[in-house]
Amino acid sequence: MTIKNSNQVRLFSGTASHYLADKIADFHGQPLGKMVMEKFSDGEMSPIIQESVRGCYTFFVQSTFSPSDNLMELLLLIDSAKRASAHYITAVIPYFGYARQDRKDKSRVAIGAKLVANLLEAAGANRVMTMDLHAGQIQGFFDIPVDHLQSTIIFYPYLESIGGSKFTFAAPDVGGVKRAREYAKYFGADLVICDKHRERANQIAGMTVIGDVVGKDVILVDDIIDTAGTLTKAAQLILDKGANSVRAICTHPVLSGPAYERIEASNLEELIVCDTIPLQRESDKIKVLSTAKLFARAIKNVCEYRSISQLFVNSR
Repeated sequence: MTIKNSNQVRLFSGTASHYLADKIADFHGQPLGKMVMEKFSDGEMSPIIQESVRGCYTFFVQSTFSPSDNLMELLLLIDSAKRASAHYITAVIPYFGYARQDRKDKSRVAIGAKLVANLLEAAGANRVMTMDLHAGQIQGFFDIPVDHLQSTIIFYPYLESIGGSKFTFAAPDVGGVKRAREYAKYFGADLVICDKHRERANQIAGMTVIGDVVGKDVILVDDIIDTAGTLTKAAQLILDKGANSVRAICTHPVLSGPAYERIEASNLEELIVCDTIPLQRESDKIKVLSTAKLFARAIKNVCEYRSISQLFVNSR
């Protein structure tokens, strides 16, 4: 059954993602709902929804990047809507934080992605909409529907505009092979792999290139760029192996620590990212593509009980 009355749909934004939620609301064709964030002197948050959501399909847009207050704010917003008798609550999380903690890879560590999934469900979310999870199996951590949007529908047209079929695609590590292979398959291009070894988080001990890059224009494909250590090291190694040029595409620009300095000092031609996380500052080497239209279309399809997967059907 389609929601025929737009008054039944409410869109809200957390404070961290207002820049993106405004664009989503514009594409969706209705303004963001009113809410205020009150804080106690010690920083404790108290979000207040300033309009009725009783019986409504309610969407909260908030990425859960650092600080953890962004996640806590989202949980409080969901809880407030549940207690205000919202009919159906969807957490729209363009960047799903803690996704890198998706398994127990050593003794006595938390599985952060599962914990966040539990928290969202406990708060009262009926559905989660996100983009490019670090590991697809995180969808299985939820007992509610998860709409997993793909950034390929955003990156493909841009790559086509700069001659996508001429590129060779590369995975910056073994874990990203599936992601890079999708691009190589779509463009009918070659695939190479950078095999890295870490001694600890954010520190690379060694890296090798598997595949031929001599004379090639290479595009590195990743989902998250944090300190940019892996990406810039892979780019330099590929150039050292004889490539003509190296670009990179990455969905979520976390860009912490020395990331900006590393990117600007690197030999990357360009880094193309999505706006799931706002840039801390502009850079001549970083191009941002908007996800707003895709999220607006996905929200509309949810409201109209239409397929989400149809948004990613590409004819080629």
